[in-house]
Parts: sequence; C-alpha cells; structure tokens
Amino acid sequence: MAALIAWLLLAGPVWAAVGAWVVPGRYRHRGRDPRLAGLVGGLAGAALGPLALAYLVTRTPVVRRGVHVVPAGVLLTLELGLLFRVLAPADPCVTSAGYVIDQVQNGLTVGAVYATMAVGLTLIFSVLGVVSFTHGQFVMLGGVMSYLLLTQVLPVNPLFVIPLAGAAGFLLGAVVEAGLLSPMHRGQVERKDEYAILITFGFGVFLQYTLLGVLGPTAGVMAPRYTARPLFGLDTALFTLGPLHLRTDFLIAGCAGALLVALLSWFLRRTWTGRSLRAVSMDNEAAAVAGIDSARTFTFAFGLGSALASMAGAALVPVLAFSIPDIASQAAVTSYVIIVLGGLGSVPGAFLGGLSIGVVEALGAGCYPDPSKGAVYQTAFALVIFAIALLVRPQGFLGRRQ
Repeated sequence: MAALIAWLLLAGPVWAAVGAWVVPGRYRHRGRDPRLAGLVGGLAGAALGPLALAYLVTRTPVVRRGVHVVPAGVLLTLELGLLFRVLAPADPCVTSAGYVIDQVQNGLTVGAVYATMAVGLTLIFSVLGVVSFTHGQFVMLGGVMSYLLLTQVLPVNPLFVIPLAGAAGFLLGAVVEAGLLSPMHRGQVERKDEYAILITFGFGVFLQYTLLGVLGPTAGVMAPRYTARPLFGLDTALFTLGPLHLRTDFLIAGCAGALLVALLSWFLRRTWTGRSLRAVSMDNEAAAVAGIDSARTFTFAFGLGSALASMAGAALVPVLAFSIPDIASQAAVTSYVIIVLGGLGSVPGAFLGGLSIGVVEALGAGCYPDPSKGAVYQTAFALVIFAIALLVRPQGFLGRRQ
C-alpha cells in the first residue's frame, strides 16, 4: 500500500489530470500548437509527475508522437506493471510466465474469430458507407444455427457447419440489403444515415426475438466442442508445445477465423468481384462509369459481411457459451471497437484490432486478482485500451487521416 500511495503522490492520475488541463493552456498562451499538448501533458503527469509538467510548462517544446507520446506511454506501462507486481505478488501473472503466455495465446485465438466478425462489419462500412446495427444479431444467428444443427441434425465436427452458417447469413443479408436498404441507393431516401440506422437496428431487434422464439426461454447455448467430435485425430483438449499449453478447441476456432480473413483478403485482391468491391468503396461514381453494377455490389457486400459475422458466431459457439440475447449486443460492441481501433475501412487493421482486443481481454480477465470479477470486466479492459489507443493514434492502427 505504501508503494501505491508514493506513486499517487509523485505521479499517477491526479498529476495526469493536471497535465491534461494545464499544459494545453500554456501552449495556447505562447502561440504553440496545442493539439498533442493535452495528451503529452496527461501521459507525462501520470508517468513522471510535477517534474515533467514543470518542464513542459516552462519550455513548451514542440511535441511529437515518437519523441514524447510513445516514451511516456512506455514508461507509464512499466510503472503500472511494477506497481501491480508489488501490490499483488501472489498473482499468477506475476509468479508464472507460462500462465501469461497461455493467456496471450488464448487471446490471440479468440481474437482471430473476433477479427472475422469485425472484418465483415468494416467491409459493409467501406462499400455501403453505413454501419450495420444488425451485425451482432448475425453473429448470434450463426451461433444459434450451428448449435441447432449440431445438436439436432448433424452429428459432425463443428467445422463442417461453419460454411452452412455463412451461406444462411449471406442469403439473409442479401435479402435485407435488396429489400430494405436499396431505396437508400436509388435516391428515394433523403436522410440516408438515419434511415440505415433505423432499418438495420429494427431488423436486428426482429431477428433477435425471432431466434428467441425458436429457442424458447433459455439462458444460453453452447454447441459440442471441436474435440468432442474429433477431426484428424484432434481429440485432446490440451496439448503442450514447448512452454505453451494449447487449448485445442480455442486453437481450432482461432485458425478457422484466421483462415476466413486470409481468404477474404485473397478474394478482394485476386478476383474481379473482389476488385469491384474495392472500386466501389473507393469511388462509386467512377466504378459505375467503368461498368460496375453498384446495386449488385452493395447487395453482395452486405451479404458477404453478414456471412462473415454468421461464420464467426458458428466458430465461437463450440468454445464460448452464448448468452441469449446478450451475445448480440456484446458482439456488436466488440465489432465496433475493433473496426475503429484498426482503422475504418481497413481489413488488415480490423484483423490486427481483433487480435489486440482478444489479448487485452484475456490478460485482463486472467490477471485480475478476483477471477470471477475479471471475467465480468473483460469488456471494460478492452474499452480502456481502445480509448488510450485512439488518444495516441485517432485514425486507428492502419487507418488514414481524411
């Protein structure tokens, strides 16, 4: 406790608030560019306290991300890690490097599936220019469909059901775009953004309660695990690879997600249909002049994005219990965070953002002193990192300034 009090006096959140408030005013008073001054002042105050703030206030140097923001952020991270080590010496993240490695690999595998559903959302946004508020429901649709097929119809490995969930998501997404969103592209709607929000949100609510009606009163669903119906002899729940203790089911789900993202990247770059999607996302009018049918491209893009969301749900339901209907809102929030964190419209950025969120959630839940509370705070950990990352790089990992 003494270490915490000392850190709070010499640095910490109070000095961060002082720096974020005082330093920009000082820069404006001296006629300097204040755009990064608040961020640098906050980080410097949190890491080094009044000494760093005195330097910034008296000298007002030209602040740069690489020179001032990154070093201060790294130093603050090291201080927080040392403080955690002192306050919780018995925590497994302090005592066991293997435990930390296990949490990281779990986060990477789940993050690859997160990336799959986020890539679908960023594809819809980049081509249609709208954010689909029914994306979380398509994730739930894929999970519920996989659960019903595997428990009621097909006694097969869950991998075989993922394409079926994708086909269902594609067809339903294409119908939604062609039937409900197409007036927006034909000039029949004045306020397109509001119309898209209301239509997708309303259909999402309809789809959510339709699935609840099919399932009946239920708290959650979980399909048979990948290892319960082994493929290629993978029936071991846990196997060791050097210092890694790999959970087979999570690994299979993560590989499935990574493969889907890789196939999408290949499709967008190597096929004429994929290139037409990219062309419409860059300039719709120029693409029309080149002979690309924008209406069909919009329908295909929305269907493909919905298919990716449904396949992500089908890949996750054998390893994570789906809380119905809460999983829809959780998946939607996670997808929105990932695409903004990775950079709007960037498929590689969405993949990188998904991996980052998966690792942060896994480490946050695994290292929290009370594991039961750590699982509850998973989303909060991701949102904190999300806020910090956007302070440092507002356009996201691979996004571009407009």
